[in-house]
Amino acid sequence: MNYRLMEESDVDKVINLYIEYYNNIEDSCWTYETVYKRIHPILSRDYSYCMVLEDNNSLIGFAVGYFEQYDDLFAYSLDEIVIDYAYQRKGLGTDFMLELERQVKNKGASMIQLKAVDDVIHEQFYGKLQYKNTHGFISKAKWL
Repeated sequence: MNYRLMEESDVDKVINLYIEYYNNIEDSCWTYETVYKRIHPILSRDYSYCMVLEDNNSLIGFAVGYFEQYDDLFAYSLDEIVIDYAYQRKGLGTDFMLELERQVKNKGASMIQLKAVDDVIHEQFYGKLQYKNTHGFISKAKWL
């Protein structure tokens, strides 16, 4: 397995993996255009830090996020992590997260923050990596 920073030339492969995973496994309805609007702005923003996971030069996973500065905290916000379904439940996602943690810590981050679906699968995955639910911050939304 190889970890490296995501490059602009990886976008098409990342989009295809995203569509394949979410539309086939999660029964979503992503298109090339909607995934591009989701992923590319993260990759191209200031202070982004995006990685890919490869197996024999084949992209099998990616993580996209960015660094954020608060008054007393330099944090990394993880927006997406996707591992090809054929490679899941083999420890690769865990290893990928641990490598991402190591790299963003080396860049000065003292915390990783993320949003996850509130279900058993996500709780098990993030829980084993010692991610905790936050207190005092909740997601708010308003449908327009």
